Amino acid sequence: MTVTIRDARPEDEARWRELWADYLAFYEVTVDPDITDATWRRDSDPASAIFMRVAEVDGKVIGFTLSLTHEGTWIRGKDCYLEDLFVDPAARGKGVGRALMDDLVSLCRKNGWSRLYWHTSEQNKTARALYDSYVESDGHIRYRINF
Repeated sequence: MTVTIRDARPEDEARWRELWADYLAFYEVTVDPDITDATWRRDSDPASAIFMRVAEVDGKVIGFTLSLTHEGTWIRGKDCYLEDLFVDPAARGKGVGRALMDDLVSLCRKNGWSRLYWHTSEQNKTARALYDSYVESDGHIRYRINF
């Protein structure tokens, strides 16, 4: 299986929305449709820091990452934050998640970004096994206040 990682294109929208719905179902969350719409629009907005990469096999999108870059107070360059990574359940265990991660690592190096970081659920053992193969947890605990 040959996995191609590339920028999302307008013709990927319908498939991305299918995968996005599966991703939200996996985490047992819902978001308002206008947030999903805005997420898609931000990817193609040059003013947005959000960007999407997709994994494609035989012409079909089977996974995606949504990331953003931002400045930081402890670095000279930019941070890259991986907010979302999802692979179609039918394609899991075939190296697609690793290809998406490797792509982000490569983009960070190519663009001179200082760090790549992300978080995941403690219960997501499959994702954690992949992520642990890149780096050990830095020991930080996430706190979040929703408004």
